[in-house]
Amino acid sequence: MPDRKTKKKAAKKGGLKIKLVRSIIGTTRYQREVVRGLGLRRINHTVEREDTPEIRGMIDKVTHIVQVLEA
Repeated sequence: MPDRKTKKKAAKKGGLKIKLVRSIIGTTRYQREVVRGLGLRRINHTVEREDTPEIRGMIDKVTHIVQVLEA
């Protein structure tokens, strides 16, 4: 079983930094679920996720409220 340090290094290689820049108030229920699924909880909260087609698809659904940076 890999330790935490190894897991973090692997995520940084091909990862994305996703930041919630606008409120989810006024969005549809589906969009709120997508934001929560990405692991975002509050405005200016940033998470790192692997760059996969599934994550890219989730980001495409909420591009108007998130900001994406290459990690």
